[in-house]
Amino acid sequence: MAVKEKEAVKKTAPKSKVGEIKKETKKATTKKVASISKLRIKVTAYEHKVLDTSVKQIMDTAFKFDAKIRGPIPLPTAFKKYTVNRSTFIFKDAREQFEIRIHKRLIDILSPSQKVIEALTNLNLPAGVNIDVKLM
Repeated sequence: MAVKEKEAVKKTAPKSKVGEIKKETKKATTKKVASISKLRIKVTAYEHKVLDTSVKQIMDTAFKFDAKIRGPIPLPTAFKKYTVNRSTFIFKDAREQFEIRIHKRLIDILSPSQKVIEALTNLNLPAGVNIDVKLM
């Protein structure tokens, strides 16, 4: 029965039309990928002042090469809290709490040129600033 069903499907859909549909969809997706390409930069740091100066430095280098920029977009600050006993063996009720704040910014560079990418890779940013770059 399965063989008969396959033959019925082949008869109803001619190969030429199926091939044309596949070619059209492939062409459409390649055009979209070429026009949407962007560089997404996520910058994180513990100190917001250092983060803002490094973001400004990234934006200045992108502006030098006439790149279109979206951002900087401030993302929610992440809080990591640690609770520690004040003494080693006694007074368990006495505790201290510490927190680390991780500040984040997001920058999108729309249709970056090769010069922009090369300039961004050669940037010297301060210590404590982490950068994640994604090509989309």
